[in-house]
Amino acid sequence: MVTSPPVLAGIGVAYPPRLTQQDLWDGYFDAHYAGVARGLAKRVFANSGVTTRHAVVNPMVEDPSRWSTEVRMQRYLVEALPLGKDAVSTALDRAGVAAHDVGLLVVCSCTGYATPGLDILLARDLGLPADARRVFVGHMGCYAALPGLGVVADYVTLHGRPAVLLCLELPSVHVQPATVDPQQVVAHALFSDAAAAAVLTPDGPGPRVGEISSLTDTTTADHMTWHITDLGFRMGLSPHVPDVLSRHVRALVDPMLGRAGLVVADVPAWSVHPGGPRILDVVAREIGLTNGEMAASRAGLSEHGNCSSPTVLLILDRLLRAGSRPPAMLMAFGPGLTLYAALLG
Repeated sequence: MVTSPPVLAGIGVAYPPRLTQQDLWDGYFDAHYAGVARGLAKRVFANSGVTTRHAVVNPMVEDPSRWSTEVRMQRYLVEALPLGKDAVSTALDRAGVAAHDVGLLVVCSCTGYATPGLDILLARDLGLPADARRVFVGHMGCYAALPGLGVVADYVTLHGRPAVLLCLELPSVHVQPATVDPQQVVAHALFSDAAAAAVLTPDGPGPRVGEISSLTDTTTADHMTWHITDLGFRMGLSPHVPDVLSRHVRALVDPMLGRAGLVVADVPAWSVHPGGPRILDVVAREIGLTNGEMAASRAGLSEHGNCSSPTVLLILDRLLRAGSRPPAMLMAFGPGLTLYAALLG
């Protein structure tokens, strides 16, 4: 058993091809929403805070909006496997860890399912040992990276072996038919494909994974949903989500910092899940974060969109590669309505 917190030894990220928000609007969504909700959709796309994002399925080349769920799941697996291998391989290389030394692989994804699953196929293709444990975390949505990080950290602490977390989402396979539902419009304007992997080790250089905490307001469970339909997975995203976050974010963050003997001003690095511009505005206002402290999260939204579960790791990677040092706070939000936070020291 390791007595000190595990080390985040390496992060690897992988993106499919990049598309501009304007090209997506001009080349697909303008016509997609013509005669249905074009005016609303145009305003939402223009105010999304997204400049570029990524997609394994380019709707300007092939329109997935009428694909069956079976076809979408087949495409998910075809695209997810190489993207996941890229992210995990990069993370292992940066951590200086060999695949045959990995004791646990945790995969988080809510945009696709298959059996044998992505965890099994990655373990096979990457050369993980036969006794490596595997955990698949599904349908937790945008906050899944943080409970996933907790599972990995607990394993490293208990067993003293390296472990890997992979978060991978491909929302581009779930473009829906045109509708007047503003929640669907918002989903189409924000979400993006990506993979991010993190390798945790018992010791070595890098930030240490400290407390991971959550807070769930079950009275707002209907505010964020992800339903499986005959035409893929359909997002429900209430405009009241920022209001709920405003009521709870300090109640999550302040006790965590207090238990570590810290206050907000002691934390230089913040990775806040960019669920949209309003969510970032609310978190910054309630916690009292400066424009500089929010810069990486806003840049992540602008350059990569909302990538769901990988996003907090993508932003953390940006911060670390830019020279930020712990302590760092990671925050993400999703169905429940659930708030999650992790403190790195």
